[in-house]
Amino acid sequence: MTKSKFLIKGLGGKKSLRGVIGVNGAKNAALKLMAASILFKDEVVLKNIPDIEDIRHTADLLDKLGFTVKREGKRTYKIKPTKHINYELSSETAKRLRASIVLTGPVLARLGKVKFPHPGGCVIGKRPIDLFLDGFKKMGARVADKNGSYVISTQSGKLNGAEIFLRVPSVTGTETFMMAGVLAKGTTIIKNAAMEPEITHLAEFLVSSGAKISGAGTPTITIKGGGLLSQKKPHTAMPDRIEAGSFLILGALVAKDLLIKDCNPNHLEILIDALRSSGVKIDTEKNSIRVRSSKNDYKPMDIKTHEYPGFPTDLQAPMTVFLTQATGESFVFETIFEGRLNYTESLVRMGAEIKMMDPHRIIVKGPSPLHGKVLESPDLRAGLAFVVAAIVASGDSIVHNVRNIDRGYERVEERLREIGVDIARVEAEEERAGL
Repeated sequence: MTKSKFLIKGLGGKKSLRGVIGVNGAKNAALKLMAASILFKDEVVLKNIPDIEDIRHTADLLDKLGFTVKREGKRTYKIKPTKHINYELSSETAKRLRASIVLTGPVLARLGKVKFPHPGGCVIGKRPIDLFLDGFKKMGARVADKNGSYVISTQSGKLNGAEIFLRVPSVTGTETFMMAGVLAKGTTIIKNAAMEPEITHLAEFLVSSGAKISGAGTPTITIKGGGLLSQKKPHTAMPDRIEAGSFLILGALVAKDLLIKDCNPNHLEILIDALRSSGVKIDTEKNSIRVRSSKNDYKPMDIKTHEYPGFPTDLQAPMTVFLTQATGESFVFETIFEGRLNYTESLVRMGAEIKMMDPHRIIVKGPSPLHGKVLESPDLRAGLAFVVAAIVASGDSIVHNVRNIDRGYERVEERLREIGVDIARVEAEEERAGL
């Protein structure tokens, strides 16, 4: 695999970016739509699917399960079952993709058996899968651990409907059991369900194809089991709210006049409210957000990540970069993932004044001039936060391990260049003189 890095010439805090930047289809929605294709008896056509590494991994998993996966153009996928579908997820691919866990529900529901390794993905704290195993047991499945892989099977070849209470409102847990319930015998009720827009989006897709689901977007979702689904018309993936939010934060920091198009501002109400309360000038339309420069000092704030509609954990890292430029002391409380604040050590090297209280809490004092550094992207979201920090900083920066960023953001450097960012992707062995 080719190793790439970003070379970024910082703006030194100057608010000069302007123009229009587009938002692609949501990674976290597209992956689940592809997983849902396992529940269909015929071809599924999905549009607005981002061209990112996680999507390619999911396509590979489906291919090896026995589905024909065809890509048409840049963002359309056609997925169709063959006569021979197998129950085993490719170990090599699944270990590299945390979201692979959501395929287990549809496979188990369709075939009565599934085998998979412990899922991989970003290293941002412990991610036990007990929640999934316990839920499958409640639906009548047996769980075995064989040579590092989980083998889950049903006695009758079908899952049974069950009442599943989630100890935490897990997005992937909610989606997995919602899809499993579509083909289960009887009624499945998910309590303390996650309420993210991606869940509602997935439910609407399934319902439009014949599933019986009610309550998506609320803490209680009810699924009445039935037969295999059939798509009536192509489905378009929703816009990526995390990508839109990241661009909004970047615009708040260094934009003169930036229009973020092809997004849904309703999905970012808590971020927009927080930035406005800090002094950022933001205007919203139905499918766009406009952010303009402000001469006023931004006010500090306290951020506590929480399940939707709370502040997204996936926007915590870029928001922390914003807080390094606010005047005063801010507090960030990461409640979702342990270890997700470790990236702040690199921001401190850039000049940020951040005090780590414990693995979940930091204090940020600003404004702090940031200076270009050589950075290593630790995960998908912190990787993009480093790109934002490098753009804000003075001098040049190198961001290594761009593969992590590519997992969730399609050719982000090309879109950033269009609004005035001096950023280049180069092979890892190449160096820019003077760094």
